Amino acid sequence: MYENQDGIVSVLTQLFEHSDILITKLVPELFQSIRNTPLETIDPTNALIERAIAIIHAWNAHEQAEFITAHPRIGEIKQLSALSAKEQSGGLSATTRSETPPEVLKRLEHLNACYERVYSGLRYITFVNGRTRAAIAREMEDKLQLGHPLESYPDGSPLNEPAAESLIYVAKNSEDWLSELKRAVDDVGKIAKSRQKSLGW
Repeated sequence: MYENQDGIVSVLTQLFEHSDILITKLVPELFQSIRNTPLETIDPTNALIERAIAIIHAWNAHEQAEFITAHPRIGEIKQLSALSAKEQSGGLSATTRSETPPEVLKRLEHLNACYERVYSGLRYITFVNGRTRAAIAREMEDKLQLGHPLESYPDGSPLNEPAAESLIYVAKNSEDWLSELKRAVDDVGKIAKSRQKSLGW
């Protein structure tokens, strides 16, 4: 089924997100791996995802970080792929989902800045799995050990607190940073398997 690189590119750019490193590194390495050890035939697309994630985990940290940053930030609403837009809206289609409240988008924008301050070089990736953006905001706050101002909006703390620059960063390539990178790569795999299911592949 995946006997040429063009076929692999076509599938992976939908299951993952398009990126230079996917085209220039992941696809050639995956293609060579399949030539050496063919995929199991019962569910070759699932096997393709698992093989791809295993290959990515073998890359150095800089390459893995480059790969995950191809995924859009949680809460972004422009230039999203159709699948990303559906995932971030809680699984509803663009024509039927209700708009995310502006205060939630504002909080997510701030939380992304906070996360990228604490985990420099990474991007917050999570398997949304039908959850709302508000639920993801709370998850990010818990990860960063921050409060939950959306719960008392508009009477609670400002949505842009604390200041991102006030947060203590995790040293790049430290055990904590690498653990977060691994979690992000694993969640990219979970997202890809969910997309495979939604596409009926």
